[in-house]
This record gives sequence, C-alpha cells and structure tokens, in this order.
Amino acid sequence: MNYVLAVLAVGFIILIHETGHFVAAKLAGIPIRTFSIGFGPRLYALKKGGTEYRLSLIPLGGYVMPDIDDEKAFFDLPVLRRMVLAAGGPAASIVLPFFCFALSDALRYGPGPGSLLLQPLEQTATALVRIASVIPLLFTHHGELSGIAGIVSQGGRFIGTDGHNLLSFTALMSINLAVLNLLPVPVLDGGKIVMYALEKLSRKVVRLHYPLSIAGWALMLAIMIYATVLDVGRMM
Repeated sequence: MNYVLAVLAVGFIILIHETGHFVAAKLAGIPIRTFSIGFGPRLYALKKGGTEYRLSLIPLGGYVMPDIDDEKAFFDLPVLRRMVLAAGGPAASIVLPFFCFALSDALRYGPGPGSLLLQPLEQTATALVRIASVIPLLFTHHGELSGIAGIVSQGGRFIGTDGHNLLSFTALMSINLAVLNLLPVPVLDGGKIVMYALEKLSRKVVRLHYPLSIAGWALMLAIMIYATVLDVGRMM
C-alpha cells in the first residue's frame, strides 16, 4: 500500500505541474485543445470554452495540449507568452509544497499564522535551496541518481503509515521536479525559456529548437535508463 501511495503521489505531483502549464496558458491567452487528467484512453470528456477536459485511464499525471495548428504557428506566438507557458509548470511545482507543509504543520501544531504561512514559507524556501545546491553533485556523483523505480521504492519506505511523511514526500518530490525542470536543457521548461529568450537576439534561433529538443530527449532518455539500471541494481 505504501508503494501505491508513492506512485499516486508522483502522479499527483505531475498533474499539478501540468495544471500550472494550463493556468499559465490561460493567463497568456494561449488556447488549449486538451487538458487531460491521466494518460491513455479517454474515459470521460467535457468540452468547455474550446478546451476538452479529459479523464483518462491511467491516473498518473496528465498533459496539456495547446490548440495550435503546427510548430510554425506556435513559434509565431510572442516570446513572452511562450515563456509564461513554460514557467507555469515549475511555478506550480513550487507552490504545491507550500500547501503540503501548511497542511502538515496545521495538523501537527494547529491552525495559526505560523503553521499556515510563516513555517510553510520557510520550509519551502529551505528545501528549494537545499535541493538546488545538490543538483551539481548529480554530474559528479552519478551513482546517486535515482529513476522512478527508486523514487517509488524509497518513497514507499519513507511514507510508511505516517500521513505527515506522505505530505513531506509530496512536497520534496514536487520541488525536485521544479528544480530539474528549470535546468537549461532544451527539452525541459528551463531550456525552453532560455531558447525563447535567445529569440529576442535572433529569430534564427527558432530553427534550433527542433534539433536541440531531439538531443535533449535523447539525453534525458539516456539518464532515465541509466538511473533505472542503478535502481534495479540496488534492489537486487
């Protein structure tokens, strides 16, 4: 059961991240064709305001699909609007931990300004700084990488039967997702923001988006495979 909770927590974290992209798209005036809770075959859908809100079979995360005809139409959107879209996911992934810490503190110490506002802000900021400072070590201590299997395994053991641990796990994994997504790798949100900003210097940068994204996907896939191999080795 603990591992199921860990899997559902990871799925919820991804869903909140995608919800951030969805809200950012609305704020930036970018039309959204589909906003799906979960992946895979559609179970239920409701169309409202030009957007199809979909409930899909696999309840892990979700996705946002802009209502854009092609790549050219997307890159014709103003740079600032695209940057807002890209930043929405990491922003939501930083906001979620605040609420997790606030709920945990309120349950533990009772509701009040300290437990509902001050402590959660401090806990979120502290965790954000700590996780960001550890990122460079991933490039020098490769053996400490962990993929989804390792995260679920370690998360399941950490969560145990303690609801506070579940909230802490959700908060820390969400901050991890935010920090990793802000790395300047083209396929990630941080890389997209950098590339969009470079378009201000030269529109020729647009031509680099596709090949650099392919390279970014290849890099991330290689890292995920490597991390999964390490996870399997630790479990054996």
